Amino acid sequence: MSEDTGTTEAAEFARLLSELKTRSGLSYGTLAKRLHMSTSTLHRYCSGAALPNEYQPAERFARLCRATPDELVALHRSWILADAARGRRVERAERAEPVSGPVGAPTGAPAVEPVMEPVGAPAVEPVTEPGRARPATADSAEEDPVIEVGAPTAPPRRRRGVLIASAAGVVLLTVALVVARPALWSGGTGTGDQQPAGAAAAAGTATAPATDGPPGTTAELAVGGGPEPTTTDAPAGPDPSVPAPSSSATGSATAPAAAGVTAGATTGTASPGRAATSTPTGSTTAPITVGTRPYVYDDPCSQHFLVNSAPAQVGPPAAERDAPRWAAAYGAVSSGEQEVALTVQGTGADTVVLEALHVRITSKGAPLAWNDYSMGVGCGGGVETKSFDIDLDRGSPVITVKGGQRDFPYKVSKTDPEVFYVVAHTKAHDVRWDLTLDWSSGDRHGSVKADNGGTPFRTSANVNRPGYDYPLGGGEWIKREGG
Repeated sequence: MSEDTGTTEAAEFARLLSELKTRSGLSYGTLAKRLHMSTSTLHRYCSGAALPNEYQPAERFARLCRATPDELVALHRSWILADAARGRRVERAERAEPVSGPVGAPTGAPAVEPVMEPVGAPAVEPVTEPGRARPATADSAEEDPVIEVGAPTAPPRRRRGVLIASAAGVVLLTVALVVARPALWSGGTGTGDQQPAGAAAAAGTATAPATDGPPGTTAELAVGGGPEPTTTDAPAGPDPSVPAPSSSATGSATAPAAAGVTAGATTGTASPGRAATSTPTGSTTAPITVGTRPYVYDDPCSQHFLVNSAPAQVGPPAAERDAPRWAAAYGAVSSGEQEVALTVQGTGADTVVLEALHVRITSKGAPLAWNDYSMGVGCGGGVETKSFDIDLDRGSPVITVKGGQRDFPYKVSKTDPEVFYVVAHTKAHDVRWDLTLDWSSGDRHGSVKADNGGTPFRTSANVNRPGYDYPLGGGEWIKREGG
């Protein structure tokens, strides 16, 4: 075995196989039977006389010999190196192949020179040379084809009939190309060395035309060495069959609320006014859900609405569970004060840290000149609840703790939710606003926006506005004294 570039890598590969075989204590016959290959083929692998065309037979052999993961990696790497060296040897053999025509060719007849056989031509006779499979034998009919390591690099002499048939095929191919594309000539250098595509093909240096593509492809033009083809493609545009992804301008994803389902809600169906839109940073899905109650009653008398309608056009007051629908029906806006509840719960097994809660003002204007309607009468003194307070009249409103509420951060999980009450109030403006909850979990972090069903909360001052109450047992709105 010569120690050239090809056989050196193959010998290392064979050494690794032989060591595995020796350590396993199994005979060639036993291994060959379990691997469904012949004993002689397996022996050639382990001795370095042959190299598998594919790695799979060697991998099955190594696993049968109980190779460790590191040994499997080393064996695969060794096979890759040996296979690459084999390819270099084949290239050298092809470059060393002599180019000469047969003696006694008829005058005027095209020169018949040894050429590469057309792609896909059937094998005329089995040959053994680099890059070709060994002929099948009785003990290797079901084997993976192998290539002998150290096989002769010069190809054996082909029969005259083979050369004539190959040359005839090339001539026919050349004629077809010239008829189809008469302009296929090599570019040359402008010094009279131009030649037709047929000459290049006859010399065995042409690239076979593509058989599975349209005329004018690069593979076809390479035969004549002419210029690259120019094609006119249709204007690029979106594929109507592929839905466009939705993303925000900052790259953080926003979870949209489906029709009839609140985004981020803890239940499968949404109540009117419940919403939570997640906008996590660095993640497409927030690990928490946020359920929002936009109108929380500490008692019925605590909730007032401003409505731009006369008392006769406004229905009876609503309980807390019906407040979102009532407000939507009459276009009502929280009057003077609005209490919002956020129910936050984790969606997985990991604990989520709630870092901070922020308020954002989306618009601020003059208070609404509408009538004030109270949702209850005859209430006693209210009890102050633990909550977060927002003074919407401040230039830059911030969230502060109220009634003994503990400040952030908090922790939530799937089995340990938290409920936060936020009370916003104004005496001089009509304010639209929403909330943002920052969260983190491991190396992930983001934020979740809480609003009123996809729109900001809205609270307006009610100073000096006409007020109306709905007495218990009554059937109409009565103007409030001093209102």
